Amino acid sequence: MLGQYIPVFMAIGFAAAVAGGMIGLSMLLGRGRIAYQRQTETYESGMLLLDSGRKRVSVKFFIVAMVFIIFDVEVAFLFPWAVAAREAAKSDPTTVLAVGLTFLAVLAIGFVYLWRQGAFDWARRERV
Repeated sequence: MLGQYIPVFMAIGFAAAVAGGMIGLSMLLGRGRIAYQRQTETYESGMLLLDSGRKRVSVKFFIVAMVFIIFDVEVAFLFPWAVAAREAAKSDPTTVLAVGLTFLAVLAIGFVYLWRQGAFDWARRERV
């Protein structure tokens, strides 16, 4: 019974040998130590840094990012639902339509709430 796992153990051993070999070769053939300052610099496509990487970011940026992620993920849920709804609509189309419209209604309520709170107003962002 243990004999059927021999290929799995061989694959794991081979993967460990390749990983260990690459790490060992990089330590042996690498450029050596890089200066600490150079190593901790922010990499910006090979160009000199234009600004400090530790500057303060406005809360507006994070609010816009969170709202985008929330609505982006919610809309992304519509694709698998549409694929599943194609098959389910053959047996009970009204239930599938009701579920989809309920999901879109909840999404629209959240959108209207954020709109009324001023989350999409670029001039002011105090209330969100």
